[in-house]
Amino acid sequence: MSDLHVIIPAGGAGTRLWPLSRRHRPKFLLDLAGTGRTLLQGTVDRLEEIASSVTIVTGRAHRDGVLDQLPEFASSDERTLLIEPSGRDSMAAIGLAAYVVRERFGDDAIVGSFAADHLIARPELLREAVATAIDAARDGYVVTIGLTPTEASTAYGYIAPGPALGGDQAEGSAARRVAEFVEKPDAQTAARYVSQGYLWNAGMFIMSAGVLASHLARLMPDLHARLETIARAWGTDSFERTLEENWPHLTKIAIDHAIAEPVAADGGVAVVPADAQIGWTDLGDFEALTGIAAAVGGLGEAIRVESDGAAVYGAEDGPLVALVGVPDVAVALTADAVLVTRLDRAQSVKAVVDTLAERGRSDLL
Repeated sequence: MSDLHVIIPAGGAGTRLWPLSRRHRPKFLLDLAGTGRTLLQGTVDRLEEIASSVTIVTGRAHRDGVLDQLPEFASSDERTLLIEPSGRDSMAAIGLAAYVVRERFGDDAIVGSFAADHLIARPELLREAVATAIDAARDGYVVTIGLTPTEASTAYGYIAPGPALGGDQAEGSAARRVAEFVEKPDAQTAARYVSQGYLWNAGMFIMSAGVLASHLARLMPDLHARLETIARAWGTDSFERTLEENWPHLTKIAIDHAIAEPVAADGGVAVVPADAQIGWTDLGDFEALTGIAAAVGGLGEAIRVESDGAAVYGAEDGPLVALVGVPDVAVALTADAVLVTRLDRAQSVKAVVDTLAERGRSDLL
């Protein structure tokens, strides 16, 4: 146990993993890695031993799915489930949980936000990085965990690390001041970032609840005031009503843009580099999923003729799939849809979901 209060925003539909992931069955509720635990359950598993409390924030449509998998969040004082009335992006979701933690445990409570749908092969390395991050958070920094790149990926944003907080003599794993956050680059820029020691931005943030509130009060005062109003109603009969009244007025913005980028420009953000052996992936598309499946020998039953690296995902009682002369593709089958994509175009699967929405095919979303 520690004074870390874990926040797990569980939202999104994982559109780049359609048709496996849907609005009613999002990525975080699926066991995509074949571990016997869903991605959400795995996130709780890897963090609960270092957490004083855990708060999951999800939408109304996924409340029952979350509680089916994690029933303790329905009744435990230290396991809290907060329901967003509607999606308002990550700052509102994380802010809701963080301000409730602040109301319950005070300004000095350390909050850490971790996505519900990531996979980490060696959680002990994450916990080591989090311990370092907590120390920096106690010194007033907003802290993020930066992943040492294993390739020049264009699928992730990057973090430019600056000098170590402890000076030049600090160890390589020590927290470093963030010089800059950068968006997903093209291939040439990604290669340059990797050569210059940039880190992948995995969207993990650790800070004291009071520091978060002070930054929001300065940068987004209306959002701060409304979150405070909601949190003050925690534990009372008026909490749901107060949440409903204020939630639609919260600015829809990601925490990266609301806090991380402007505070980094002022020198207030630190990054803790995590060892590349951590085995992190956000399972953001079929290329990432196929890489994980290949590593554990679970590419699924199929006949492959001159189709090395091809993967098939579908129900165990589904049809046999034969692949001939199509290496490095992914085939996903469900009862109502079939997807075929080249792995190097896996990021484009979202376009299928956008097209279905345009055509009014909500039954397939």
